Amino acid sequence: MYQSGLTIKDALESVSKNLYVLPAIQREFVWRPEQICRLFDSLMQGYPFGTFLFWKVEPEKSAQFKFYGFVQHYHARDAAHCPELGSLPNRELTAVLDGQQRLTALNIGLRGSMAIKEPNKWRTNPHAFPRRTLHLDLLAAGGEDEEGEAFSFRFIESDKAAFDEASLWYPVPDILGVADNSQLSEWLFTKFQERGLGKDLHAGASRALHRLFNVVHTAPNLTFYTEKSQELDRVLRIFIRMNSGGTVLSYSDLLLSIAIAQWSKLDARQEIHGLVDEINRIGAGFNLSKDFVLKAGLMLADIASVGFKVENFNRGNMGVLEGVWADVRRALVLTVELAASFGLNEQTLRADSALLPVAYYLYKRKPAANWLTHPSFAGERDTIRSWLIRSLLKSSGIWGSGLDTLLTALRDVIREDHDAFPADQLEKVMAGRGKSLSFGPEEIDDLLDMEYGDRRMFPLLSLLYPFIDVRQLHHVDHFFPKSQLQRRRLERVGCDHDTIDACLAVRDRLANLQLLEGLLNVSKNDSLPADWLKATFADEVQRQAFLDRHDLGTPPTSATEFMTFYNARRERIRGRLTKLLSREVVEQATGPAPELLVPSLS
Repeated sequence: MYQSGLTIKDALESVSKNLYVLPAIQREFVWRPEQICRLFDSLMQGYPFGTFLFWKVEPEKSAQFKFYGFVQHYHARDAAHCPELGSLPNRELTAVLDGQQRLTALNIGLRGSMAIKEPNKWRTNPHAFPRRTLHLDLLAAGGEDEEGEAFSFRFIESDKAAFDEASLWYPVPDILGVADNSQLSEWLFTKFQERGLGKDLHAGASRALHRLFNVVHTAPNLTFYTEKSQELDRVLRIFIRMNSGGTVLSYSDLLLSIAIAQWSKLDARQEIHGLVDEINRIGAGFNLSKDFVLKAGLMLADIASVGFKVENFNRGNMGVLEGVWADVRRALVLTVELAASFGLNEQTLRADSALLPVAYYLYKRKPAANWLTHPSFAGERDTIRSWLIRSLLKSSGIWGSGLDTLLTALRDVIREDHDAFPADQLEKVMAGRGKSLSFGPEEIDDLLDMEYGDRRMFPLLSLLYPFIDVRQLHHVDHFFPKSQLQRRRLERVGCDHDTIDACLAVRDRLANLQLLEGLLNVSKNDSLPADWLKATFADEVQRQAFLDRHDLGTPPTSATEFMTFYNARRERIRGRLTKLLSREVVEQATGPAPELLVPSLS
């Protein structure tokens, strides 16, 4: 029978004391900040909150299971997972089976914070994840907006909230420490005095603030049902059934839940999440998920189907996966290290699944410890690099529809032949499934028309010019500066209307782009190509060698020469792409001699 009468404040007190806990069969917290804001708005408007399903764990059973705390200060990079609580013997606990996302959202909103990555910042940047707490704008309380929200909740940085003169932001976590309404009235009076706000705004602000107090402290918003069985299999079935609604339970959540319940020696949650965190820190950073790791587990463990289907997650398959986990983990780490050595990262790896056949090959190959760096294995690494990058360049998407059957077919090829990476055999199988890695003339034209900002640009340039050491930080950069190809500048140097339109149309395309090492990119800045080349390569022979190897021809000395340069380089790149990509089974692309070293800027 369902029970009611539980307040949000009481529930969060139990959370803070680890009386309400999360079982090992839990879902990761997946809500975005705006979802939490909508939840609080719904509570303020009196909408139904939904029911909870609790699992009562008896004191004599509590030490037999693993439990986790609720996320409080969410950090997308450093603290995205629920903290393990350790052993909790002889304690009666309440484990939340249904309502985990909602209760975590309340915990973050009322007791914690969120740190989400800012756009256009690297994951390794310490300022990429500013810490924000939930606030309520007391001056915005009024009628519903077009999305039906009547109250303005937002996660913002505390210092920015304090200096926002257009709003009066109340830190939502402060409401838990308020004893009664009189404290709120005194706080609001003081704030209005300090800000010199008009009395006409006071009534609405007061209503919003006191309603927040009522929602948290006194309203019996939480209705729940308690399951008392101590059998984990029954609890697991309930968890899966209850979590199939709402935000759909992903098959990776399902697999993780079953693995946790069925792995006997290893902690599946810790192993899988730990691996995800480790591989995402490699190189410039990746954004690989537990879905990727778990599908890799199915593939590398040679489980018949790699699909996320319930029948694939049986006890026998999970036992196999646990038994080979150490080798699976080692192969995945090496695979991502290899991808990073190709210059790939979260910005340039457009299809995570492309790494899975490589991971399976390395799993079966069991390469030497120095395989990633030793020159004797360079040919093998280059073969993988060429195959992988070409699969990422196809605009049609090699790794989309029919993925599971494709992966299974590629696995069969590698299982039969893994003394060397079987690129030709893999390509034949892929072509037979309508996923050819050969590029026709129209596809090559599409590559030539690719523009700055396309996620495929870095891999394409690295394939064209394989002598570039992309293990060092490189940027995609305009050869002829974009700043010099603005309409007004082109008019000033005497370009006619048609030439200006042509320059503006192609200035961001492949033939005006190059890969430059980070410091060189900074030094180049907006310099004209001829000036930059003379400053960088004092020796004319070196300068000409650089131009030849990068298909740059004669560099333009002014914007009036840009279209001549662009068209000539485009045709040179077309010839190179045709040679690399248009054969039915593409041979290994190898660069000529080692890259000409650019003079040090230090």
